[in-house]
Amino acid sequence: MRKIVLILFLLTGMGLSKAQTHELGVFLGGSNYVGDIGATNHINPNQLAFGVLYKWNKSSRYSWRASFTVSDIVGDDADSDIRARNQRGFEFRNTVRELSVGLEFNFLEFNLHNFSKPITPYLYGGLSYFNSSELFFDNGVAIGNGNRNTFAIPMTLGIKGKLGQRIIIGAEVGARYTFTDNLDGSNPRDAATTQFRFGGLNTDDWYVFSGITITYTFGKKPCYYCFE
Repeated sequence: MRKIVLILFLLTGMGLSKAQTHELGVFLGGSNYVGDIGATNHINPNQLAFGVLYKWNKSSRYSWRASFTVSDIVGDDADSDIRARNQRGFEFRNTVRELSVGLEFNFLEFNLHNFSKPITPYLYGGLSYFNSSELFFDNGVAIGNGNRNTFAIPMTLGIKGKLGQRIIIGAEVGARYTFTDNLDGSNPRDAATTQFRFGGLNTDDWYVFSGITITYTFGKKPCYYCFE
């Protein structure tokens, strides 16, 4: 994880060298997982999620964005409205450490130095790289079996607004489609544990971050239209 944090700060440094307008701040909210254990609600934050993020505003319509977010994810069959899951009674806990980079697109022009349009909805998409524990179930108990790094596709919808000259506050929901079906221990890849597979083995897991962002803007006032 030290390498991931280092990459994030390198990205920040690359943005600063261009002397444009930047944002640096925090994400605080909740997370939930959607897979083969527990509830199937798509937006159901039940664990604390927190992180840091950086944006390089290339124009009034789009920004390059990088973030590092950490959260536990949990699932408990007792919370499901599916009877078969209630009867099975499995539960698990895992931790996700995610580095995400991509492009944030504003639906409306969002010039940080012009307050005529102080609010805009936005979309964020890109690529996430995350670390989590490999799990498998033995006699109904989730057991750790090392760590795994893999990718996810972030799909985020939010709204943000200017709060004074330097502060921007936003609210967003970001779903991650992962390239693994084993956040919950239902589909272990180790040959010695494949006998413990269960659930829908042809569908990958999801996790969702929901919360607020608070960023501080700094840097030289940009010539937005030089890039359009």
